[in-house]
Amino acid sequence: MEKKNLLADKFMTSAKFSQEVEKIALTNLDMNYIDAVLHLCDINEIEVDSVSKLISKPLKEKLKCEAQKLNFIKKTSRAKLMLV
Repeated sequence: MEKKNLLADKFMTSAKFSQEVEKIALTNLDMNYIDAVLHLCDINEIEVDSVSKLISKPLKEKLKCEAQKLNFIKKTSRAKLMLV
């Protein structure tokens, strides 16, 4: 049973990754969601290019909204998700 838990801790699931990003973004007020993703990738030695499959839909929407605010991507006319 203990080996199973150790193995599960080593692998990053979409839910686990998104929860960790949320936790980092909410506890570090100077860090936005984009920075939190990069920080999590850095500390877990995950390639940024491969992280897209680990991002949940709600987190993806938050990242998109943040990127639009920062003018990283073009703004859309669709309704925006409010960031808390």
